Amino acid sequence: MSGGQVKFPLDDLLRRDRFPHLWCQGCGLGIILSAFCRAVQEADIDLDHLVVVSGIGCAGRLSGYLNCDSFHATHGRAIPLASGAKIANPDLKVVVISGDGDLFAIGGNHFVHAARRNLEMLVICSNNFNYGMTGGQLGPTTPFQALTKTTPFGNWEEPLNLVQLASAAGATYVARWTVTYTQRLTNSIKKGLQREGFAFIEVVSPCPAIYGEMNEQGSAWQMWEELEAVSRIRDGIPPAEASLDIHERIICGDFIDRERAGYTLRLRQNRDVARQKALASYG
Repeated sequence: MSGGQVKFPLDDLLRRDRFPHLWCQGCGLGIILSAFCRAVQEADIDLDHLVVVSGIGCAGRLSGYLNCDSFHATHGRAIPLASGAKIANPDLKVVVISGDGDLFAIGGNHFVHAARRNLEMLVICSNNFNYGMTGGQLGPTTPFQALTKTTPFGNWEEPLNLVQLASAAGATYVARWTVTYTQRLTNSIKKGLQREGFAFIEVVSPCPAIYGEMNEQGSAWQMWEELEAVSRIRDGIPPAEASLDIHERIICGDFIDRERAGYTLRLRQNRDVARQKALASYG
């Protein structure tokens, strides 16, 4: 570039006027953003045909940093908005990137039925075990006995296994990674972008400023070290066996990879059949 400036490799995918980002130091969302951009580049996705939707929360800010058509939906409604975009224009590559609370608390019903229908989209969930943006309340993935603003004496609810739910609901690609597996996460996102069906990737990401502080997990660096120490890759195991204990063992890998006809494909086929029957009935 002129003036001796060096162009950042991901510049074309980012809205640089919106930087610096607002995420806390030690948060993994910057890694998720970088991995997603590199996966888009490697998969040669046309930005003019890419739509990224997010909901409310820290992860919800991610769509606004991307240099493509993007939407910031109301709380829990990212998947319905993304579904409408895909059904209206099946040629679009549709991606949802949001947090565990947004996707699996208020948005849980939408997730289940989008997976059941096999709507052709990639859903990436940044799982930091709490509602980080609104003060650190209990969420559906909060670990057992963990402290949050709404469980000051410990959480007594069993957390939701996201990859097990995604598989049971019918997703055709299901994976889990931590933000410490940067290259594997990039490869997984690339694979999800190339799927013709409902793909789901859970990304375990630390929240040092809220969850980590409340549970005395040390500095951001210590949280990242622990995350790396307890993570193990077990590709292909049943998602029900993919445990997630942030202090003992986090099982990562590609768990489900299967083929199934996508929703918009079947929708077009059924529409054509219905049109032929209607024309035949009118003789």
